[in-house]
Amino acid sequence: MALRGLSLPNRVWLAPMCEYSAVDGVPNDWHLVHLGSRAVGGFGLVLTEATAVVPEGRIAPEDTGIWNDEQTAAWKRIVDFVHERGARIGIQLAHAGRKASTFRPWSPVHGTVPASDGGWPTVGPSASAYPGYDAPDEMTPAQVADVPEQFAAAARRAREAGFDAVEVHAAHGYLLHQFLSPLANFRTDAYGGSPEGRSRLVEETVGAVRSAWPDELPVLVRLSATDWLENGLGVDDVAAVAGRLGRLGADLIDVSTGGVAPATIAVGPGYQVPHARRMRELTGLPVSAVGLISDPAQAEQILVEGSADAVMLGREALRDPYWPLRAAHTLGEKIGTLPVDSGVGMQPQYNRAQWR
Repeated sequence: MALRGLSLPNRVWLAPMCEYSAVDGVPNDWHLVHLGSRAVGGFGLVLTEATAVVPEGRIAPEDTGIWNDEQTAAWKRIVDFVHERGARIGIQLAHAGRKASTFRPWSPVHGTVPASDGGWPTVGPSASAYPGYDAPDEMTPAQVADVPEQFAAAARRAREAGFDAVEVHAAHGYLLHQFLSPLANFRTDAYGGSPEGRSRLVEETVGAVRSAWPDELPVLVRLSATDWLENGLGVDDVAAVAGRLGRLGADLIDVSTGGVAPATIAVGPGYQVPHARRMRELTGLPVSAVGLISDPAQAEQILVEGSADAVMLGREALRDPYWPLRAAHTLGEKIGTLPVDSGVGMQPQYNRAQWR
């Protein structure tokens, strides 16, 4: 598979998953092992966790970032290792907005981290809190205007580190999704009100990232296709936004769902795949599907039936870092020693572990 000038070894990709293990935004050995082992395991594209473009954009104090030289150099070490394994690597650029400054999931306490424990004031499109978190400050017009360049500056640093792709995170209830959704955006200026106003910031941000990123490399955008709530966004609403993003230079839509407000979601195997298929049909853009994709035959069927152009694995990849290699064997694909033309191959150090 190719996106712009980037050739991808296969269509099984590692989904972005926060590790909450950085110090001052700097990735470390944990991130090297987490991403590097999935490259060894055969994932064609590995995506980093949500990586903050500014310090106040971190979901938790332990999130990674890419707003300074130290972080950029630390990412380069990881990027180089992934490339040596024959995989490609992308970085998810993010700003958490009103869902920033929170305790990491395994903390004994939850909610907003107070300043005394390393937290900071949060911002959002409106002074409306995510349930259980402190209310953010409504962003001023000047603060809103800064966001596209913050993402663009992060994209330029990502290229310095050698990343092959960038993904703009506009899903899961974080800042850009907050602007998109009528459940979080109550502004009355040019960045609120109508669907076009609410989508203005994500469009400006994707346009800025595209301009800052090499023409030959792809820009991905993660979108929540539905808010799963009455009066929230639905897949047709989001597809209209995605279509405009495609015209601005987005190359693939990474289709997820939810996150802007608590919702009841009927979760099951491949539960988000229909949204990816609908997004693909309405926009004509390549899409990836994610969400309880765990069985090789299931993943293959998603691709064969045209519901998505790639599948992303999250929790299944945590359980089995070598899932693509096992899936290839299960589906009867010949596995050789890297480098191989098929895009599925064992590292030479592991070749004696081939399935027979």
